[in-house]
Amino acid sequence: QVQLVESGGGSVQPGGSLRLSCAVPGTLFRLYTMGWYRQAPGKERELVATITTTGHTNYVDSVKGRFTMSMDNAERSVYLQMNDLKPEDTANYYCSVHSTPMLWGQGTQVTVSS
Repeated sequence: QVQLVESGGGSVQPGGSLRLSCAVPGTLFRLYTMGWYRQAPGKERELVATITTTGHTNYVDSVKGRFTMSMDNAERSVYLQMNDLKPEDTANYYCSVHSTPMLWGQGTQVTVSS
């Protein structure tokens, strides 16, 4: 069974930073667009950022200028650098591979609170 393994979540104060990581199996890395999603309690899962196989990124408007998605070939990982975090960023964050069917990690919790 294919596994995506996220890490890097935690609790921070508003204005703080976190870096999420997602280890991707080598058989999938850079074959598909990858994404970071988040889901807050009582809300639908939301696409936060994507990165194509050529490294082109896109972001939801609410995180533009604060979040940066990247990938590392040597580590076969994708990352989400999150700066200037706000309470509304609190959610469980998931990485995904946009294959058919889509593949998901188990999620990592991010809590932004004073």
